[in-house]
Amino acid sequence: MVHNTVIFNGNLKYIVFSPYWNVPPSIIKKEIVPGMRRNKNYLANHNMEWNNGAVRQKPGPGNSLGLVKFLFPNSYNIYFHDTPSKNLFNENKRAFSHGCIRLGEPKKLAEHLLRNDPNWNDASITKAMKSGKEKYVTLKQTVPVFIGYFTAWVDRDGKLNFRDDIYGHDKEMAEHLFSTSKK
Repeated sequence: MVHNTVIFNGNLKYIVFSPYWNVPPSIIKKEIVPGMRRNKNYLANHNMEWNNGAVRQKPGPGNSLGLVKFLFPNSYNIYFHDTPSKNLFNENKRAFSHGCIRLGEPKKLAEHLLRNDPNWNDASITKAMKSGKEKYVTLKQTVPVFIGYFTAWVDRDGKLNFRDDIYGHDKEMAEHLFSTSKK
């Protein structure tokens, strides 16, 4: 099943090292609860716990968000994050998330965003990522983020590129543009 990442913009404001993953209710209902019915140790096996009537995954190397996430607060609850499943970046089709955006090199992004902050360097970022204790860092200056969806574009060499329309947006747009309306 492909989970649509919406098109919007926001301002990247926070970095969260060693994050908890607060599992959305839809995933609890569709994936966690059935998993718990099949296996009474499902939560423990996935390093998860109940938290005020919800489920969260504890920080650590197996956390679905990896070792760091980047928040640009939005009503869709979408953000950038690391992943323990680095092998997925080798796949031709990579629509594996539930809407958030996985990063291939999240540590480099953290280093770039914190490059002018004297409290942060390679060693302190690595330590925070591997601490197992969630730590929020507020950026001194927000960074604009634009989430787009392109199935065709011209690259810097002038070559026209096409990609599969995994969300079906092109078909929907074509129906709007080229449908014959009866008047």
